[in-house]
Order: sequence, then C-alpha cells, then structure tokens
Amino acid sequence: MENHTSAKVLLNHATNLYLHTGNLVNRSRLKKKCPSSPSEEIQDCVRATLNEWFATIPPTTPMDLPDTIDCSIPQATEAITPEEREELKVSVKLFICEADLSSIKDAVDKSCQALAVSQLDSVIIAPPVLPEGESQTLENLQPAWTELEGLVQSHKIAAIGTSDLDKELLEQLYNWAQVKPSSNQVNLASCCVMPPDLTAFAKEFDIQLLTHNDPKELITAASFQEAVQESTQDLKVADWRLEWVLRYSIIVKSRGIIKAKGYLVHSKRNNL
Repeated sequence: MENHTSAKVLLNHATNLYLHTGNLVNRSRLKKKCPSSPSEEIQDCVRATLNEWFATIPPTTPMDLPDTIDCSIPQATEAITPEEREELKVSVKLFICEADLSSIKDAVDKSCQALAVSQLDSVIIAPPVLPEGESQTLENLQPAWTELEGLVQSHKIAAIGTSDLDKELLEQLYNWAQVKPSSNQVNLASCCVMPPDLTAFAKEFDIQLLTHNDPKELITAASFQEAVQESTQDLKVADWRLEWVLRYSIIVKSRGIIKAKGYLVHSKRNNL
C-alpha cells in the first residue's frame, strides 16, 4: 500500500509521464494472455508496467518530487549494442494524439534513447484522428510530414511511411513531398483485398504496401486514464491526456524474426 501511496504523491505532483513497457517478447506476465486487439494490448501494457514500476518506488519526500516521471522497468528494457546494430532493423509506428507537432521529434528522440540507437530505420505515422464526418486531406498530413522530413535530413530516421492513405491521397503526398513515402499501411478490416489502383501506383513508385489491424485511435484517453486509475488505486486521472503513443519492433534482418517489441507513451497533465 505504501508504494501506491508514493505513486499517487508522485503523479499528483508531476506534469509529464513517460512510460516504456520494455520488451514484450520477454515479459512473462504479459505473454500469459493473448490480447484480442492492439488497443487491448496497449491498455494491458500500461497497467502492467505501472504496477511493476510502482512496486519499486521507495517512500517519497516533498524534496524528491520531479515534474517529469520516467516509468520503465530496467530489467525489461533491452538496449541495442553497437556490435549487433547492423544486423537489426528498428521499425516504429507513431500515433500522435495531440496537435502539438513537437511530439514527433520528442517521440523519435525518446525511442532512440530507450533503445540506444542514433537512428530509426523506419517510422510510419498514423494520420491524425479527425472529427466524425471529416475526410483526410493532404493539408492535414503536411505539417506532420514536414516534421518527419526534417528528422530524415538530420539522420534520426532513415525512411518514413504513411498509413491508411488511398491511391489519390498517397499520390498527392508523393508529388508534394521532398522525402517520398517508402511505405503505406492498409487496414485489411476496411478492405479485404488491396485496391488495384493503389497496388499499381505503389508498384510504379516503389512504395511498399503493408497491412495492419490498428484502430484509428490506438488507445482512447478514457482507456488510458482507466489503466492508470486501476494501477494507482483511486488517483484522480481525468487531468491526464495522451500526447503520443509509439510502438516499436526490432527485427533480425537475416532471419526475419522479432527480437523485441514494445511501446513508449507520453502523457501530460493539464495545468490546474
């Protein structure tokens, strides 16, 4: 109980929470249960990581209260060594939850730091969630894509990709962009077969088409707050909002197997 009291004191003071699940491939607690969806997986991961982290917190004093909390399980985190870096591909999908575009650089920097790499091999960005009834446009995509291009030019990312763009929108982005999309993810829940016009365009311009089953909003603010509340026992969580969620996978190139997979999450507390 003392740990949970300390956790509540820390979170009631802090304004930023960074959470890293560590490598899910090796976390036995999470492997026992097979999540039914990506949304359930991330919610389970947030809950389990907070519970494990809270159990390690010593009693706090008012002098020890930081504004930013880094919640991670050191033994569950696997940094990449320089010797193995060439053999591995680090791929990321980034879900931006707020309009603040500095979130993109923040997420990339945090993932590089967590995994001990200087560059991510691939970053796919999920389009921002739009209000009901609105359609995605090039104008909506341009600010985030410009941020990604800057990170390619500064060598923090090698290749950038998109998600859920139809042929028309992918073509518009391709023609406008300085750094061209290297991939586009297609949700097979919305189309069981790749649209022929999208396939033809991607083939002509060497864009890799991938599939995914992520919902448009990977985890809602309410689901995140619920996971935090269950872990902290009655903490007032309504003030916490998600900034971004990043999912990474580390693949052994020669064998095509996943060596590591995990999530990083950034949440901010509204100013009171």
